[in-house]
Amino acid sequence: MSPPERIRVSIGSAIVLGLMSGRLDAEPTTIYLLTYRRGRCRASCVFCPQSRLARGRADMLSRVVWPVYPAEETIKRISRSFQLGRISRVCIQALNYPSVVDDLVALACMIGEESDVPISVSCQPLSRRDIQRLADAGVQRISIPLDAATEEIFNRVKGPGIGGPYRWETHLEALRNAVEVFGEGNVTTHLIAGLGESEEEFVRAIQRCVDMGVYPALFAFTPIPGTVLSGHPPPPMGYYRRAQLAHYLITKGIRRCDEMTFREGRLVHFGVSEKHLRRIIRSGEPFMTTGCPGCNRPYYNERPGGPLYNFPRRLTRRETAGIEKVLCGGEDNPSISLEET
Repeated sequence: MSPPERIRVSIGSAIVLGLMSGRLDAEPTTIYLLTYRRGRCRASCVFCPQSRLARGRADMLSRVVWPVYPAEETIKRISRSFQLGRISRVCIQALNYPSVVDDLVALACMIGEESDVPISVSCQPLSRRDIQRLADAGVQRISIPLDAATEEIFNRVKGPGIGGPYRWETHLEALRNAVEVFGEGNVTTHLIAGLGESEEEFVRAIQRCVDMGVYPALFAFTPIPGTVLSGHPPPPMGYYRRAQLAHYLITKGIRRCDEMTFREGRLVHFGVSEKHLRRIIRSGEPFMTTGCPGCNRPYYNERPGGPLYNFPRRLTRRETAGIEKVLCGGEDNPSISLEET
C-alpha cells in the first residue's frame, strides 16, 4: 500500500500550517484534510460541489476552497502545529472512490508516526472490517454523515432518488458498527438543516442519533454554485437557532425530544423553564460549532461578514442578546413559548 503523495487542505488550515499566507478572522482549531484524487467523488449528493453531478469548481467542499499540497510536508507541519498547541485535532474527510480506505489508513499511519494529534475521519459507510482497520491505524473518531433528517429526504438528496450509491439503512448499520468498534461518544454524524424537513423531524433525528450513541453535528444548508441545489435557500435563522438549542438540551441530557412541544411540525416549547432556558442562551454554547472535540469549522456554512449559523469562537454579549431576541418572540419566531408548563 503506497501512501498518498498529495492531499487537499482547507484554505484556513493551510494558513495555520504556513503552507500559504493569509489573514484569518478565526483560526481553525482542527486541521481539515480532504483525500485527493483526479476527478470527482462517485457519490451524487445534490448539495456537494464534489459530487459527480456538480458542475462547479472541483476544489471546493461546502464554501471552503481546498488547495493541493504534498502529503508528507503537510503532515510534518501538522506535527509541529500540534506540538506548539495551535491545533487540537486533524480531520481527514474522504471522497468516495475504490481505494479510499487504503488512503485513509495510510494517512492515519503517517500522521501517527509524526505526532500524537487525535485523528478523526469523515467518510461514507464502510464495512465493519474497514471501520476496524481505521481504528487499528490510530483513528480516534469516525463520522459517517447521514446529512438528511428523514429517509425520504435522504433518498432525494443522496440516495436512489438522485442515482446515488447510498441507502438509509446502510448508513444506520455503519453507524451502529462504528459505535461497536470506536465506542459510544466517539462516533459522529452530520445533520443538515434546511433540506425540506420540519423542525420536529430534525429534532427527532437528533434524538435518534443520541439514542444510538452517535453525536450529531449540525450544519446549515449552504447553496453552492454548480451543485444541483444551488438555487435552494439556506434555512431561516430562527429555525436553525431553535434546532441548535434543542440539540444542546438533548446532547447534554437536559431534555429529550419527547419532552418538547411541537405544533404543526414547529418547535414551540423546549420543556424547560424560561429562566433556565435564558441562562443557557446567554452562555452562547448552543450556537457554537458542533462536531468532534476541538472542531470549529470557521465559515464552513457562512461568509465571515455573517450571518453566522455556527460560531467558530465564543459569542459576544451582543450576539447572545440578538439570539435571545430571536428565540424569545422576535424575528421569525413570534409565537415561541418559553413559559414553564
